[in-house]
Amino acid sequence: MRKYLIPTAALIAIAGGTVVIAQAPTGVPGTKDVAKVTGGTYKVDGGHTQVVFAWDHMGFTNNMGTIAEPTGTLTLDKANPAASKVSAEFAIANLRTGVTKLDEHLMKADFFDAAKFPTATFVSTSVKPEGASGAEITGNLTIKGITKPVTLDAEFYGAGTNPMNKQENVGFVATGSIKRSEFGMGYAVPVVGDAIELKIIAGFQK
Repeated sequence: MRKYLIPTAALIAIAGGTVVIAQAPTGVPGTKDVAKVTGGTYKVDGGHTQVVFAWDHMGFTNNMGTIAEPTGTLTLDKANPAASKVSAEFAIANLRTGVTKLDEHLMKADFFDAAKFPTATFVSTSVKPEGASGAEITGNLTIKGITKPVTLDAEFYGAGTNPMNKQENVGFVATGSIKRSEFGMGYAVPVVGDAIELKIIAGFQK
């Protein structure tokens, strides 16, 4: 029997004995061109936004976890970038480390106490543009009912029209760090590191 290789770029649909080949989109719709950002109000794209957090475990390993699927908004003021604002809310139940027992412990009172404090929030208080595509974002981070100021270094990642939903999408990457003990999560410090390194992959769409 002969075998026929179908190009991976093609989508095949067979109906009523007819083969229809539809060419999939080619190229990357997102671009590093800041001019593609129109500005205005965007909503968080929960399916493509996550916080990656990392901590030192007894000096042996640097472990990581994620919190995904937040909600929130971004207001981008192209004429006055310093007036831009961002806010996000994360469900603690969406936290995953890949280790079931650790995830269960993190939900308890030693750490997030998720039954009592089911969400974490970030609300910006100032935005300081840095160059053409960066910004220093300071805001109030609330975890476990405790609010502390946090500063993030953000960098524009890409923008354009999403061919799937025809909406304008913009993305950023931000980094920062916090001390978990300041948020009522000092369990096992200093044997397990107090400093939590953050990397936020942030997607927004109109």
